[in-house]
Amino acid sequence: MNIGLIGSGGREHTLCRKIYESKLSSNIYCFPGNAGTSKIAKNIEIDILNFKKLLKLIKFYKIKLVIVGPEEPLVKGLVNFLKRNNIKVFGPNKFAARLEGSKAFMKKLCQENNIPTAKFKICSNQKDVNKFLQKSKMPIVVKADGLAAGKGVTICKTKKKVIEISNQIFKGKFISSKKLVLEEFLEGEEASYFLIVDKNNFKFFGTAQDHKRVGQNDRGPNTGGMGAYSPAPIINKIIENKIINKIVKPTLFALKKRNNPYTGFLYVGLMIKNNEPYLIEYNVRMGDPECQVILPRLKTDIIKIILSSIKNNLKNIRIKWKKEKCMTIVLCSKGYPGRYKKGIEIKNLNKIKFDKNIFIFHAGTKFKNFKFFSNGGRVLNISSLGWNFLTIRKKIVSSINKLNWKAGFFRKDIGWRIIGH
Repeated sequence: MNIGLIGSGGREHTLCRKIYESKLSSNIYCFPGNAGTSKIAKNIEIDILNFKKLLKLIKFYKIKLVIVGPEEPLVKGLVNFLKRNNIKVFGPNKFAARLEGSKAFMKKLCQENNIPTAKFKICSNQKDVNKFLQKSKMPIVVKADGLAAGKGVTICKTKKKVIEISNQIFKGKFISSKKLVLEEFLEGEEASYFLIVDKNNFKFFGTAQDHKRVGQNDRGPNTGGMGAYSPAPIINKIIENKIINKIVKPTLFALKKRNNPYTGFLYVGLMIKNNEPYLIEYNVRMGDPECQVILPRLKTDIIKIILSSIKNNLKNIRIKWKKEKCMTIVLCSKGYPGRYKKGIEIKNLNKIKFDKNIFIFHAGTKFKNFKFFSNGGRVLNISSLGWNFLTIRKKIVSSINKLNWKAGFFRKDIGWRIIGH
């Protein structure tokens, strides 16, 4: 069957590779894709928020299944639009996508359903902020309410900083946010728990831990993610049961009660404190870079899994995983997450010899005139499977060094919590 994949990042190249391996896929069309997807699919340059144009192309290429990679088209209602036009599509509808699209919506849902999360206040003005500050200890986390491409969260150590950041949000720093959420800071270890969900059931879809800060030893500003590893050793069976019973089931039940059952990938962002999971955030799609460490471990045909979710038949499928571990390190443009240059050639990509356990997933790249160029802040993900995280990391670092791309940088300490410094 012809398959359409929406998005252009590392997550989408990873999904594209898995779709390409599926026995059920024939032609793959990426909207717009990147240099990596262009090798195994047809890239179609388009604004993915232009739903009408997207629909025309889906019909023109006789696409039978659409998989939505990034959050923005989901939050803006692409799934509803395609379903209204009788297109088979995988992802949550607009209402359910508010789990990621609005931090305030997600926190209210937690409050109403006794889901463990950090204490918070939804603020629409500086007066609300000051009230919360009077009763709270430092540090405080300031979160823009709407989508902010991974850059809407700031951990503030002083009241002055809280006021400064909240002012920026109220003045429209992020187009999507007129309000914000203030949150107590939770000490602990972050982890991500993934599910694939249909209207009646859900299945486990991997665990991972990623590194959000730009610098070594988790210093510097937040990014979309500098690297990740899977599985997350901190999530044992006891913690997993708590995640399912205290967080996942109440959430899915609450959405069902509102006649908007969740379907698609669900990413549960957690803080584990004293063996108790607290919900930090929901993402309504696969994570990026977590996807790059979870999918290489998947043995079952991904299209078979996605179709069983669309048909509400997940309970009858068994999802199998490889026993090996996986890690990815993100190679970024110098200056990221601030200002950086685009269009810099990546010369040595074809010189790197890969075995079956090491993969390059393109993120911010373009392919033109038979050459690869950078086209974003996070440029390439180098992922590898293996039995030992230290060995895997050495292998990845050695590959990045061979690439010798002078315009980029990467973190050499991915996985430091489990490897040790």
